[in-house]
Amino acid sequence: MAEIRIVTDSTSDLPPAVAREHGIDIIPLSVIHKGKTYLDGVDITPDQFYPMLTGGELPKTSQPTLHQFNEVFRRHLDAGREVISLHISGGLSSTVATAKSAASEFASDRIHVIDSGFLSYALAFQALEAAALARAGRTAEQVLERLARLRERMELLFTLDTLLYLEKGGRIGKAASFLGSLLNIKPVIRVDNGTYVPAGRGRSTKQALAAIVQYLREKFGSERVRVAVGQGRAEEQAKVLAELLVAALNVDDAPVLFEVGPVLGVHTGPGTVGTAVYPVGT
Repeated sequence: MAEIRIVTDSTSDLPPAVAREHGIDIIPLSVIHKGKTYLDGVDITPDQFYPMLTGGELPKTSQPTLHQFNEVFRRHLDAGREVISLHISGGLSSTVATAKSAASEFASDRIHVIDSGFLSYALAFQALEAAALARAGRTAEQVLERLARLRERMELLFTLDTLLYLEKGGRIGKAASFLGSLLNIKPVIRVDNGTYVPAGRGRSTKQALAAIVQYLREKFGSERVRVAVGQGRAEEQAKVLAELLVAALNVDDAPVLFEVGPVLGVHTGPGTVGTAVYPVGT
C-alpha cells in the first residue's frame, strides 16, 4: 500500500512547525498589499500583517496557482505516494477548484482533492486527523470516510469587531443580514455548508462569547470534544473563550490556542475570536 501524504493550505491556520511534525504540506495563499505579493505564512507573519489594516489601502488575497499544486503533487507521485489534499470551503475560495484542476492534469487515482467545508482550525483538525490515520496505516478510502463523518459534526463559530472586512472582501454570505443593525452589536457567525451564516449576537464581546458557548453546549452536551480557539489581535478574549469552553464542555485535552493568519485576517480583521470543535468519538 502506498504511503499517504496530506496536503492543505494556509487558511488552515496550522502552524508550520506542527505541520512539519505531522508530515503535512501547506500550500500558501497570497496577501497583496500596495503592489507587493506575500506568501501567507512564508514571508508574512500576523505581526507584519495586521498593521496593514490601518494603513488606508486594505490588503487583498489570492488563491494558490496551478504551479504550486503541481509541484507538490508531482513530488509525492514521483515518490510513489498517494495524496489527500484538503482545502478551504469552495464557498469561500476557489482554492479547492484550483487543486482539482491541478490534480486532473496528472490523471492519477492517487490524488484525492477534498473540499473541507470549513476554514481555519476546522480545516486543520481534518488535516491532523487525516495525517494520524495515514500514519496508522489506514487506506485513503478509510481516511476519506472518517473525514466525511467528522465534517458532519464539526462546528466553527466566531465573533467579529466589525463586518467591514467580510463585506469588502465579498465573503459575507448570509451574514449580510446583520448589516444595518450592528450599532454596538457583536455578531456571532457560524460556518454552515461551507458559507457564513448568522448564529447570534451580543451587545458586547462578552455576550457574543457566551452565545458561542451556549450554542456548543446545546450541540455537544457531555460528549468528549476537541477544541481550538483562535484570535486576530484578541488574545485576552481568546483566553476567556477557552476558559468558558473548558468549563462548559467535556474537553478531551487542553484547547489549542492559535492566531488567525494573514489571508483569513484580511476578511475578518482585528478583534476576531472564535472556536473549532468536534466530538472525539465521531
